[in-house]
Amino acid sequence: QVELVESGGGAVQPGGSLRLTCAASGNTYDTWYMAWFRQTPGKEREGVAIIAVRSRTKNTYYADSVKGRFTISQDNAKNTLYLQMNSLKPEDTGLYYCAAATDVIQNVYHARHYNYWGQGTQVTVSS
Repeated sequence: QVELVESGGGAVQPGGSLRLTCAASGNTYDTWYMAWFRQTPGKEREGVAIIAVRSRTKNTYYADSVKGRFTISQDNAKNTLYLQMNSLKPEDTGLYYCAAATDVIQNVYHARHYNYWGQGTQVTVSS
């Protein structure tokens, strides 16, 4: 069992920055991937940033829409996941979820492959 709790969301101006935090607890040893997803009304939940936490190189993956602006990172000692979000755009608005997967998966962007989810934190980008 893994519990995930997100924090750090808020309202910002276009071009601004936010840092999201996901605190993980429970049996996290079996986790292969941790990810940030976002949900916008009328759209499928999409994976925006993923990290292969058990890989030697800690590979990261990003949606094309956020590449170069968002950075996913992990503090293993604190059992914490971060998403640094820079140069925010209105289209980044959504409910951001932290997720964890306990299986090796082919497509890390698909929400259905993740076992555990946080409750979400709202990010709103507007002028």
